[in-house]
Amino acid sequence: MTIELPFIVAVDGPAGSGKSSVSKAAARRLGFAYLDTGAAYRALAWHALASGLDLSADAPEDVSASIVELLPSFAYEIGTDPDEVRVRVGDEEVTDAIREPVVSAAVSRVARVPEVRARLTELFRSIMLATERPGIIVEGRDITTVVAPDAPVRILLTASEEARIARRTAELGDAAAGAGASLKRRDRADGKVVDFMNAAAGVTTVDSTELDFGETVDAVVGVIDDGRAQTTRSTS
Repeated sequence: MTIELPFIVAVDGPAGSGKSSVSKAAARRLGFAYLDTGAAYRALAWHALASGLDLSADAPEDVSASIVELLPSFAYEIGTDPDEVRVRVGDEEVTDAIREPVVSAAVSRVARVPEVRARLTELFRSIMLATERPGIIVEGRDITTVVAPDAPVRILLTASEEARIARRTAELGDAAAGAGASLKRRDRADGKVVDFMNAAAGVTTVDSTELDFGETVDAVVGVIDDGRAQTTRSTS
């Protein structure tokens, strides 16, 4: 009996590049599942804060060991329907809570711990393979190189820093004060963990600096359709 695996699309990119919104829109159009890997790091940061850990910039470096100790109690669930992505940690619904500024400020402290990245990578792979849809778009950081390096389609979705700041500012509206500085800090912090600005070998770059949202979705879907066609030809 042949087990048909879902068609996996890996999407990397910097903050403000539109990874989440574009990936969700592409997944809807294609009838694919969608996985936001960043939500897991946010959820673990929320779990750590709720457990009383100090994840501020002034927290001691050995807080990493305390984060690792929390992993066995991290009962994480996320939906992969692009129309309704809900996140739970144990009995708690945390979909909105993990987007709070206090959690955003703590994510980098969690994401840079090697044991955390290894454990969550295993989790992401199990979610990818468990989808009942024909394919799944997985987005985040180091997806094309670590989480799904063998995915038939791997995309680096990027844009200039100026474009990314403008989009993030428009997205936040009245709460946009400091959006540019926050995005730059996020880039610096995450850049210490993964290279999300340069495409690895075999990864297709989609630069959306001069594209609007619809055009960016079209470009991403085009890359995926080309990859599916190539896969079909190679297996025929």
